[in-house]
Amino acid sequence: MQVAAAQLAGQLQRGLKSLYTVYGDEPLLVQEAADAIRAEARAQGCSERTVHTVAGAHFDWSEVLASGGSLSLFADKQLIEIRVPSGKPGKDGSQVLQQIAQAAQDNDSTVTLVILPRLDAATQKGAWFAALDSFGVTVRIEPVERKALPQWIAQRLQLQRQHVASGEEGQRTLQFFADRVEGNLLAAHQEIQKLALLYPAGELSFEQVESAVLNVARYTPFKLAEAVLGGQGVRVQRMLEGLQAEGEAAVLVHWALSEDIRTLHRIRSAMDAGRPLPMALRENRVWGVKEKLMERALPLLSMAQLSRWLEDAHLVDGIVKGIKVPGWPTDPWQALHQMAMKVTLGVK
Repeated sequence: MQVAAAQLAGQLQRGLKSLYTVYGDEPLLVQEAADAIRAEARAQGCSERTVHTVAGAHFDWSEVLASGGSLSLFADKQLIEIRVPSGKPGKDGSQVLQQIAQAAQDNDSTVTLVILPRLDAATQKGAWFAALDSFGVTVRIEPVERKALPQWIAQRLQLQRQHVASGEEGQRTLQFFADRVEGNLLAAHQEIQKLALLYPAGELSFEQVESAVLNVARYTPFKLAEAVLGGQGVRVQRMLEGLQAEGEAAVLVHWALSEDIRTLHRIRSAMDAGRPLPMALRENRVWGVKEKLMERALPLLSMAQLSRWLEDAHLVDGIVKGIKVPGWPTDPWQALHQMAMKVTLGVK
């Protein structure tokens, strides 16, 4: 049974289940979901807790099965955690997880919590994950995208009885906060907690937030590519500066940007050949955030323009590898900036 992270608290209040699976790549939110399950398990009498971390191909899954069938003399119930950091339990693990899932309904003395990273669509269709989903509660942890980050911050402030000013001033404060912590939700959580220590409950001014919140933003080349497709010029400049300061490889940044240009070029070509846009997107394996961004941008772009961007990507590839190109900066990051801004302005 699929449950959104925001609905987990309500589900736990309706009754603790014997099997939970939490999966996603946002450590803070995964930790909070797991903590909520652990707390309810303790409240329901699970005084004993066993943790198994699956590491390596030779992990002994028999220990997991054994722990599920044994209770100490001092415990009526137990919580068993199975952590699979790779998201790949292997053949033996797949069989054990299916066995655990099927037995969960008849086992009221054990609560099992499986913690996994983000899983691709193919893995979610596997027999072991399907069993976990069918016989237990599955909590999918979604990342907090940049657009939703100001509201997420506001909600977290509200939990500690703090808030920003209403109207435009408050939105400015939340946007500033989001810029400082983008891509680093755990640090964002810590900065929010810091505000509770520094200031009393009530309204926070822009000056208070500005002086207290550190710049802990973390960017990735792939989030940069999304900002470029979204036409977010100021954010693109900030992210390029951040990636360079963090020591990110220019070649990886170039690959992320040029891959999107190649994808846009292929889809535009398919559209010009009579292919419907939704079909062309699916055929090029574009979905999620990228799908929405490309869906908006492609009707604005011609093949001629995309061909020019493709040529730019080819030239900047040489610059990143140390080749001088007439009319372009010799510095790889300056060339990447010029290339990114051309696309950003073109899709705006």
